[in-house]
Amino acid sequence: MSVAGTYECVTKSPMGDQKSTFTVVPGDDGKTFTGTNAGQMGSMEVEDGKIVGDDKLTWKMNMTVPMPMTLDCEATVNGDQLTGNVNAGAFGSMPMTGERKG
Repeated sequence: MSVAGTYECVTKSPMGDQKSTFTVVPGDDGKTFTGTNAGQMGSMEVEDGKIVGDDKLTWKMNMTVPMPMTLDCEATVNGDQLTGNVNAGAFGSMPMTGERKG
């Protein structure tokens, strides 16, 4: 099954649960992807999105609110479920879960 889709996600951050809509758009090569992660603090573009094997995603996002920092992210897609982590540097790793919609 493809990792493509729109996922309704929750990231457990130090500021509480952050809900977002994460879109995954695989490239023609099947090894890269683009997309966005949009939530109440704005939208972030996926950068350096990679698809590892059939089900693992790695990517970066540049957050600007509440402070500028680069987030290093990884997740695994199993059916319609997404589980992974968002690494926020000095703030540590935050668990992220999601469910594919539609």
